[in-house]
Amino acid sequence: MGDDSEWMKLPIDQKCEHKLWKARLNGYEEALKLFQKIDDEKSPEWSKYLGLIKKFVTDSNAVAQLKGLEAALAYVENAHVAGKTTGEVASGVVNKVFNQPKARAKELGLDICLMYIEIEKGEAVQEELLKGLDNKNPKIIVACIETLRKALSEFGSKIISLKPIIKVLPKLFESREKAVRDEAKLLAVEIYRWIRDALRPPLQNINSVQLKELEEEWVKVSSAAPKQTRFLRSQQELKAKFEQQQAAGDADGGDDDEEEAVPQVDAYELLEAVEILSKLPKDFYEKIEAKKWQERKEALEAVELLVKNPKLEAGDYADLVKVLKKVVGKDTNVMLVALAAKCLAGLAAGLRKKFGQYAGHVVPTILEKFKEKKPQVVQALQEAIDAIFLTTTLQNISEDVLAVMDNKNPTIKQQTSLFIARSFRHCTPATLPKSLLKPLCAALLKHINDSAPEVRDAGFEALGTALKVAGEKAVNPFLADVDKLKLDRIKECAEKVELVYGKKTGGAAEKKEGKPTSGKTPALSGTGGDKETKDAATKPGPLKKAPTVKSGGPPKKGKPAVAAGVGGAGPKGKKGPETKEIFESELSIEACEEKAAAVLPASCIQQLDSGNWKERLACMEEFQKAVELMERSEMPCQALVRMLAKKPGWKETNFQVMQMKLHIVALIAQKGNFSKTSAQVVLDGLVDKVGDVKCGSNAKEAMTAIAEACQLPWTAEQLVAMAFSQKNPKNQSETLNWLSNAIKEFGFSGLNVKAFISNVKTALAATNPAVRTSAITLLGVMYLYVGPPLRMFFEDEKPALLSQIDAEFEKMQGQTAPAPTRGISRHSGGGGDDGEEEEQEDIGNDVVDLLPRTDIGDKITAELVSKIGDKNWKIRKEGLDEVTSIINDAKFIQPNIGELPAALKSRLNDSNKILVQQTLSILQQLATAMGPNIKQHVKNLGIPVITVLGDSKNNVRAAALATVNAWAEQTGMKEWLEGEDLSEELKKENPFLRQELLGWLAEKLPALRSVPSDLLLCVPHLYSCLEDRNGDVRKKAQDALPFFMMHLGFEKMAKATGKLKPTSKDQVLAMLEKAKANMPAKPAPPAKASSRVVGGAAPAKFQPASALAEDSGSNTMESKPDPKKAKAGGASSKAKGVQGKKVLSKPNLKEDDDKSGPIFIIVPNGKEQRMKDEKGLKVLKWNFTTPRDEYIEQLKTQMSSCVAKWLQDEMFHADFQHHNKALAVMIEHLESEKDGVISCLDLILKWLTLRFFDTNTSVLMKALEYLKLLFNLLSQEEYHLTENEASSFIPYLILKVGEPKDVIRKDVRAILNRMCLIYPASKMFTFIMEGTKSKNSKQRAECLEELGCLVESYGMNVCQPTPGKALKEMATHIGDRDNTVRNAALNTIVTVYNVHGDQVFKLIGNLSEKDMSMLEERIKRSAKRPSAAPVRQVEEKPQRTQNVSANASMLRKGPAEDMSSKLNQNRNMGSHSETVHTVPREFQLDLDEIENDNGTVRCEMPALVQHKLDDIFEPVLIPEPKIRAVSPHFDDMHSNTASTINFVISQVASGDINTSIQALAQIDEVLRQEDKAEAMSGHIDQFLIATFMQLRLIYNTHMADEKLDKDEIVKLYSCIIGSMISLFQIESLAREASTGVLKDLMHGLITLMLDSRVEDLEEGEQVIRSVNLLVVKVLEKSDQTNILSALLVLLQDSLLATASSPKFSELIMKCLWRMVRLLPETINSINLDRILLDIHVFMKVFPKEKLKQCKSEFPIRTLKTLLHTLCKLKGPKILDHLTMIDNKNESELEAYLCRVMKHSMDQTGSKADKDTEKGASRIEEKASKAKVNDILAEIFKKIGSKENTKEGLAELYEYKKKYSDADIEPFLKNSSQFFQSYVERGLRLIETEREGKGRIAASTGISSQMEGTCVPASTHTVTSSIGNTNGEEVGPSVYLERLKILRQRCGLDNAKQEDRPPLTSLLSKPAVPAVASSTDMLHSKLSQLRESREQYQHLDLDSNQTHSSGIGNTLASPSSAAANIDDLKKRLERIKSSRK
Repeated sequence: MGDDSEWMKLPIDQKCEHKLWKARLNGYEEALKLFQKIDDEKSPEWSKYLGLIKKFVTDSNAVAQLKGLEAALAYVENAHVAGKTTGEVASGVVNKVFNQPKARAKELGLDICLMYIEIEKGEAVQEELLKGLDNKNPKIIVACIETLRKALSEFGSKIISLKPIIKVLPKLFESREKAVRDEAKLLAVEIYRWIRDALRPPLQNINSVQLKELEEEWVKVSSAAPKQTRFLRSQQELKAKFEQQQAAGDADGGDDDEEEAVPQVDAYELLEAVEILSKLPKDFYEKIEAKKWQERKEALEAVELLVKNPKLEAGDYADLVKVLKKVVGKDTNVMLVALAAKCLAGLAAGLRKKFGQYAGHVVPTILEKFKEKKPQVVQALQEAIDAIFLTTTLQNISEDVLAVMDNKNPTIKQQTSLFIARSFRHCTPATLPKSLLKPLCAALLKHINDSAPEVRDAGFEALGTALKVAGEKAVNPFLADVDKLKLDRIKECAEKVELVYGKKTGGAAEKKEGKPTSGKTPALSGTGGDKETKDAATKPGPLKKAPTVKSGGPPKKGKPAVAAGVGGAGPKGKKGPETKEIFESELSIEACEEKAAAVLPASCIQQLDSGNWKERLACMEEFQKAVELMERSEMPCQALVRMLAKKPGWKETNFQVMQMKLHIVALIAQKGNFSKTSAQVVLDGLVDKVGDVKCGSNAKEAMTAIAEACQLPWTAEQLVAMAFSQKNPKNQSETLNWLSNAIKEFGFSGLNVKAFISNVKTALAATNPAVRTSAITLLGVMYLYVGPPLRMFFEDEKPALLSQIDAEFEKMQGQTAPAPTRGISRHSGGGGDDGEEEEQEDIGNDVVDLLPRTDIGDKITAELVSKIGDKNWKIRKEGLDEVTSIINDAKFIQPNIGELPAALKSRLNDSNKILVQQTLSILQQLATAMGPNIKQHVKNLGIPVITVLGDSKNNVRAAALATVNAWAEQTGMKEWLEGEDLSEELKKENPFLRQELLGWLAEKLPALRSVPSDLLLCVPHLYSCLEDRNGDVRKKAQDALPFFMMHLGFEKMAKATGKLKPTSKDQVLAMLEKAKANMPAKPAPPAKASSRVVGGAAPAKFQPASALAEDSGSNTMESKPDPKKAKAGGASSKAKGVQGKKVLSKPNLKEDDDKSGPIFIIVPNGKEQRMKDEKGLKVLKWNFTTPRDEYIEQLKTQMSSCVAKWLQDEMFHADFQHHNKALAVMIEHLESEKDGVISCLDLILKWLTLRFFDTNTSVLMKALEYLKLLFNLLSQEEYHLTENEASSFIPYLILKVGEPKDVIRKDVRAILNRMCLIYPASKMFTFIMEGTKSKNSKQRAECLEELGCLVESYGMNVCQPTPGKALKEMATHIGDRDNTVRNAALNTIVTVYNVHGDQVFKLIGNLSEKDMSMLEERIKRSAKRPSAAPVRQVEEKPQRTQNVSANASMLRKGPAEDMSSKLNQNRNMGSHSETVHTVPREFQLDLDEIENDNGTVRCEMPALVQHKLDDIFEPVLIPEPKIRAVSPHFDDMHSNTASTINFVISQVASGDINTSIQALAQIDEVLRQEDKAEAMSGHIDQFLIATFMQLRLIYNTHMADEKLDKDEIVKLYSCIIGSMISLFQIESLAREASTGVLKDLMHGLITLMLDSRVEDLEEGEQVIRSVNLLVVKVLEKSDQTNILSALLVLLQDSLLATASSPKFSELIMKCLWRMVRLLPETINSINLDRILLDIHVFMKVFPKEKLKQCKSEFPIRTLKTLLHTLCKLKGPKILDHLTMIDNKNESELEAYLCRVMKHSMDQTGSKADKDTEKGASRIEEKASKAKVNDILAEIFKKIGSKENTKEGLAELYEYKKKYSDADIEPFLKNSSQFFQSYVERGLRLIETEREGKGRIAASTGISSQMEGTCVPASTHTVTSSIGNTNGEEVGPSVYLERLKILRQRCGLDNAKQEDRPPLTSLLSKPAVPAVASSTDMLHSKLSQLRESREQYQHLDLDSNQTHSSGIGNTLASPSSAAANIDDLKKRLERIKSSRK
């Protein structure tokens, strides 16, 4: 039992794999329970078992296996990932379960297989079962057959594909095992149930006894159509319906479903094709031409016998068809005519759509022949034409049919009508568009009025059928003039008609209402059993897809329209497509007047024909108002337009009235249900006015509206006909111009090219040049849609004209036809509208089909052919030359070229390469001349050309490639890819052939939307090419791989590797995986998609551009029509069935399958790698004006690894709706997948930039919505955008600021606002500044406004590169030509003025007089409205309110009058007004928020002083030294000293070595004189930053610069080191250096010590020695806490950075040891809490284990030494210094310290003390913990508020005193570094006050208090100058804190008074208030100082210094405090009086 208990404890999944069967059994039982329990099919639990399910079913222990099978069944049923296990589990079931003796095991195995089919994995299961049929074990075979039978009976033939099963059936009947034979019989019966007689032909050859038995069984099969009883997951709707029917049992329902069961497997599909051409009698062609009719009859009988084969192999039947046609047309013996007709019928039935190409030749002949009276001839002809009809489309033969409709012979008329009627039955509304119905109905209407009764009857029948098929709405307009009797007769016929696909006939197509069929095509052979119909048509599912196969004019490519035909879906389907055609009969004028009177005001109707034009105009206005208010339903369009046409009608003389009238016509057409009848009323008038100068545009507007209502093809035809029937050339040219434009707007679909071309020819011949020009323009537009073939019609025009046409075409070259923007809404019916679905290429091909072609068959004589094959090459060449000239003369030829193909083919392998090339050029020529008909020669001529690609000569290969391309252009790719020819070529081991062919395929495949399944045959050869010896072949094969995969799918490709050798297989699979990542998406349907979204958008996908629609199953699947869209297709109400279609369901499931997981996959370091690639130029930099394809491709590739495949498909779909879907999904997943989003952020932003270039507003809105949410999330996550992300996104976002729509601009502005939270405003500034250079004025204006907001929110420091340059740039826009831009620029500069005062004018520089006056005016105005602006600002930009409002309102109160005078004065004083400029600038630049311009300071002064006075009288708070400590550089002269120092420091970091050296020398001089050194106080961090920036500059730039003299560098180094040593000898100054700055400084110095380049210099050694000395100084003299902290952080960084050298870390550790040695002296001055926090962080980053892994043991030793020393020095108290660490318990540090302490305690034995101490502190800690949160929260709230900050600090001080170890860290850690240091400083100050330390000598006072000043400087300079010294960018919160503190400093609080200039200095010069501060910003200074302080450069430092030292002397006397206060009071009084 012992071992039992072991496995009992294991988790379920481990039990299932246990080696003990009991454990496994138990595991399976529990797994079963678990699987039944999990509700969520997407639970992650499922994934755990993915790999185990196979083991469940193949368990070696029978008992366990049974349980395993049950569990596996439950798994497959419930888990959404189960599909992934299909292959392995099904194969396990077949091999390991079906051979089990236990019936239960087999049963479960069978259930599992069926369950897999239910979860849409039918194909994989079926494949495994079919493999099982080859197993040697009969048990397995029987079980497999049984499973197949069961699956078929439950799921039906739609889901279980029968073709492969039927193929293996005969073999099963031959089995030796009776059980197998019996089971096969049962299976055959089951198959028969589903496909009836289609099963007979394939089983013809089995044993006759068995066949007889089968026949007996078949008879017993019930005749009711079988129904699917078990449904796939995607068929739940069907299932529900099925269950309802079961319950209700209503016959009606049964009926409904009947068409569901149309047998899908067509016998034709299951047959082997027979090759008959070679079996024709040798002398057939002679006999058929023989004089004796008997001989001719023999020949025909031989053919008849051959064509009885139900399926014929494709081949070149042209000659045969030609002779048969000749017999039908010319033979005098009617019996032979009938016989030939039968042969044609047999050919058509056997070839199906492959016969389509010959249909056009034969149809006219047969129709003409209907003149024969003999019934058997007529019947044979009927059979023939019906069979031929099924191979082509009605559209393709309609011209021929219409041609004979007017024949004089009544029999021909009758038979043609009957043929039309029969054809209509095969149509659906979709394949019977109005463009087709109209001419046919017109012809049939003549027939119903014919004198011969049989013609009339036939006409009625045809019209009745049309009515039934297309629905009344479509047909009624054509029956408008038919009287009631006839109309009733037509309707009566309609009721009798039974449609082939209608309800009544259900599945039994044999009931073709007794119409003579050829009898060869049982079941649905009617559908032209092309592969496509198998998928697209015959299955009930896709009935809904009527539009699938094209509706409009399908191209003349022998594509059976019938395939689409299935869509009829019985009467129900009628409604859909045609609903929008409005039919109206013509009304009498009286009826019109009556209707109009009902809706128009009476006065209006009376004044219509008034003599006074004003009355007419008034009447028109009323008319227009009435129309505008009318509802669509109640608008009598015809009545209204007839009213308008009433006298004076279109002869109206007053142009105003006329314009109104035309406008009203347009309104009526737009708003009402406007019919063609109404259009007829007005079109004539419109054409008459279109050339009118004043009314032309209104006329065109009306024409366009009518074209939208009545469709462009009809409208255009009417208009052009009318225009050319009258003489006015202006009207003609304008009509053509309108048409050019209309075609662009509506698209070209449905237009009758032939009709237009004849009108254009008329126009080209016109005498008026305008008409000719318009015609040429129209041709240009047509060229966009039709392409080069268009030119062929005009070849015979005059050369001059032709060259004009060519020039126009040249212009259009390379442009793509615009997507139609109009005519969409009305046609949303989709399918049935005029060729709505027709695609561009086809138009082109239609055009080609209109060309007159010459038959050159008779010129290809036997003599010529023998010449071409002559032995002498010269004669062969002559023959080829002749062929060339024949083709040249003919220009366009018919496909009949006699013996030529064979002759040319033999020349392709001519030994003379020149002849080979000549032959190739002939073939190229041939392709152009023959057009698409060249198709039929692909197999016999095209493939041999491919063989030539293997030629060893480069030029021959090039010629062959050009030929193949010329052919492919005409034929499309399908012909080439079908059959085995291509794979045979690829098989040849010729490297040239392989690489050329693969290259060609790689080029062609991506453009195809589907391919024949035969492409799969090439795959094995492709794999052998991947391993070819030739490198080029391998490369080409790899390039082609993704495109093969795109069509065949990864699964099929992977399966094909099965036959490879194991080594090859692994290699190939690896390549497949790689290709999978680069696999392009299939090309989307042409850009028409948008116009069909409502109708049948999806179906178009089936239609590859060039007639590749006949795709086989596999590709239909690939095209993934979206079932949801298919439903919308009007063609049928039963769209739901679509999902039932197996082909569709598979991809669907796959999508659902995958949609469960995360949408963004986190790839470790993925983003970093991408940035590296972009930096290293491995990929394109994301920078473009409009996104090119390569960018999109690149992004797609990058995304493939980290974005879910299904989402990526949506994101890169051609249809915008998919983009919306993708965005919706991304929004939904935003919160749940934060990390994923951040890891892919760069890609997401790039993808969104692509969306900015889309024209669709809905996508844009959605994208902006997502961006808002995204940036909110990022700022919550405190994420900072990287440079790469910013630069590839922000510029494109800024483009959208210029969007015309307001809401979008608002959104973009909001997003820009939010971005400042995650990306520094100063960097945003540069991007927005770029945006102001746009050509779009809206964008310029918005960007300027945004700049103003930035300055307002973040102060002048955001201005980049310098405020001066930025402002100059902004000021240029004051003179912009656009008013809004001018205003924006002025407002922005006013904003800056409010922040920055008069300094602005200096920065702007010279403006023109006009601009300057505008600016002054604006500034004056802004001053008058003090509080308005800020309030507005607060409303508009809540994000920006960062305490701006209070200040802003305060700033604007300056009285206006003296502002303007001040401005002038400022400008006039120019360079003399030093004080004016510098003082406020110094002050304000630094403390962004004290934005006082001059006036304001003055005006606000009383308020400020009020504040101050109260404080001043509180004696405690003003220890005198405090006010005075600061005064050395804050007395009257302070501005000069401080600003000079700033200026000099700014030059230290200069790129110019000499400037830098001079600056350093000046600073050094100051530092060396003790009395002056003090002036540097407050500038230390700034100076150090400048210094290490200079060090960095030398290291990165100067040292690498060959041109630089290295002595210069040594000189610079020695200056830097010298001045630094001077600095670090003065302890008080050295202590001002802050941690961050010290860290960077140490980093710089150590880097310098390790720089090998320095050692190589002459004095390098000396430099390094002095650096050593300096480092020691820095360690000794800096603030010990800061330097220790800096070293710890630096050590941590250097250990983390892989790039840094071990030597670097070693030197840092040496520094740390040095510090440790100094500790005994310095321990008391160190803030241990901070140091321990740093050590804690260090230990967190480097836990012990990690440290131990370091190569050297130094780090761990260093750390231990440091901690030991601290413990030794502080004893147990060290544990009280852990206050800053959040959760001490988790800290390794505390544990370590305790250990050390314990150790030392054990040694010293003083445990007792320690315990009591610890105990005490613990109790205190508890006490404090209880209240701590409330009390501290309250205190920090106070400190954070402006008013109570002082009080808060005092309370905090008291509190800390009381609880010495109170932990305030949690409250500080969320605040910025700045706030923390502020609190620390505040506490320290209070401490000095309370403990009376305030009276220490001035110098020390300065250093301690100056620390206060220097911190802001450092933090800010760091952010502004380098943005990033500590590796992190500073967020806005830092600035906020800074603002708070600056406010306090500025006198809103007295505790900080030392940082302000004493009021004395402020108030002494009221006219020019001087405000200054020591903490100036380094970055902004650099530029400003340079610009505005040239006069300072020669100032001698000493002169400034004297004052400060003088003042320094007065500091000591404490008694002067009182005097100071009195002095202040006096000054205040003075100011007040001067104000008044």
